[in-house]
Amino acid sequence: MSCNPSIGGLGKGHIVKEIDVLGGVMGKITDHSAIQFKKLNRRKGPAVRGSRAQCDKWLYAKTAQDLLINALGSDFVESEVKKLVLEKDKVKGVVLDDGSTVYTKAVVITAGTFMRGVLHIGSQRIEGGRVGEKPSIGLSDQLSAIGVEVSRLKTGTPPRLSSRTINWDVLEKEFGDDQYEPFHFMNSSNTAFPNKVIGCGISYTNEKTHQIIRDNLDKSPLFTGAIEGVGPRYCPSVEDKVTRFADKDRHQTFLEPEGLDTDSIYLQGISTSLPEEIQSMFLQTIKGLEQVKILKPGYAVEYDFIQPTQLNYTYETKFLQGLYLAGQVNGTSGYEEAAGQGLLAGINAVLKIKEKPPLILPRYSAYMGVLIDDLVSKGTEEPYRMLTSRAEYRMLLREDNAFERLLEYSVEHGLLSPTEIDYLNNKIQKRDSFYQTLTTSQIKPNKLTQEMFVSKGFEPLKKPMLASSLLSRSDFNIDLMKEMNLIQSDFDKDIEEPVQIRIKYKGYLDNESKRIDKVKKLELMDIPLDIDYSTFSGLSTEEIEKLSAVRPLNLAQAKSIQGVNPSAIQYLALYLSKK
Repeated sequence: MSCNPSIGGLGKGHIVKEIDVLGGVMGKITDHSAIQFKKLNRRKGPAVRGSRAQCDKWLYAKTAQDLLINALGSDFVESEVKKLVLEKDKVKGVVLDDGSTVYTKAVVITAGTFMRGVLHIGSQRIEGGRVGEKPSIGLSDQLSAIGVEVSRLKTGTPPRLSSRTINWDVLEKEFGDDQYEPFHFMNSSNTAFPNKVIGCGISYTNEKTHQIIRDNLDKSPLFTGAIEGVGPRYCPSVEDKVTRFADKDRHQTFLEPEGLDTDSIYLQGISTSLPEEIQSMFLQTIKGLEQVKILKPGYAVEYDFIQPTQLNYTYETKFLQGLYLAGQVNGTSGYEEAAGQGLLAGINAVLKIKEKPPLILPRYSAYMGVLIDDLVSKGTEEPYRMLTSRAEYRMLLREDNAFERLLEYSVEHGLLSPTEIDYLNNKIQKRDSFYQTLTTSQIKPNKLTQEMFVSKGFEPLKKPMLASSLLSRSDFNIDLMKEMNLIQSDFDKDIEEPVQIRIKYKGYLDNESKRIDKVKKLELMDIPLDIDYSTFSGLSTEEIEKLSAVRPLNLAQAKSIQGVNPSAIQYLALYLSKK
């Protein structure tokens, strides 16, 4: 956890649940190292709720390393990869920093912010992928030399503060939710929270803070031109906030403990690359931080990334067979996005070696499908961050039904154990059984029922009603119906809640399902990879360029490419139908 001490969030929590069903370990690690849990947007619609856990960063890293080292059949070499071994258009291995070569059938580059990484703190310019670690030099130069489009991006991190120098008594407190909802599907919410719960502090910048920042913008590499890379729009630096949102007289910040046994506090929302002495000055104007000491200053990091339109949907590059890219090297931002990419790149590398069909998740099946489709079809000019608004089928892509959506892929590709598969199938059967009960059971207007309705302030029933019809009303929910003895259920919340969503939002879900059925028909129309779009008179110059660059596998993927109009899809559909 090289930056913030949390996993999940809006759109990101969905990805963690999807990773979990596809055999990834991020959910397990998070559950083991969590020190606080919160369901974001709990009062909003189910499509935009997201799970988020704060973790002990050192316990997270140790748990991850233990899982990897103990994985059967895995060998580890600790070294820096200096360059790739190439044979025509194929990757044959990697050269390490001691000059030795590792020969291999597939390579996955997950270089994060390290490729030609440069750290900026005021006028200081330090080569590195993060503080205290060397950059990766050579890989991006080699790729650029063979014609790969390599560009620069920028991200930032806030200062880490000494907890002992913070006046916690004057800060607002945030302890998260009492009800813990684990990320791993086999961990129960009925079990105790894994670690001691540690709260966060909340404070705000003020006009004094903003004035110090404005007075020293000439010392920020973001404003002096020292940084070329584009930064993340959805996570701006405090310098950006002060200048772009000049009408705001304060900005909120969360003071997040980085672990159970550490003095280090992560200052969420205050990323900066101003000189350390200026950081100290403006921080001490914030309530509770008047005497604060900086353990590690905030900084910006600039790094190389590969424009992701040069990827196939398997994460294999179009320019080199056997080379896969995952994470920030593809222009994304965030642990969860990187983990999802790494998992799918690894799976597809193995499937290719075994000469088996690849695993490609469609947009309608997973947020991870939205992610790869956006990257390949649209590319990115700034660090890409997953948002629920990016998913047009978000009512169906909820956290609570991740295993219902993706279990078939795990079964097909052997990503889960038989025990795990049986466990999930059992949960699906329970949900289906409860749904069947609610959609077939009638509530009759007998004396006891009418008295119960009146006692709760409802109009008496005029005629028998299906339990599901009553549940679809906005003023009823499963807990209330159980309290009124209208239904019986011994199921856990993770069985009841998704069924309730399925009934309450049936109209919306049915509409999305119909739209998906249309997309599936387009998916059946495969497009040959060697098709010459330049020969089609019915396509615009822009459409020819976009289709030639992306090389969609079918009409559904072609339809998602920015700049390819509906008329072009109809034209291609007619051509493919004739073929």
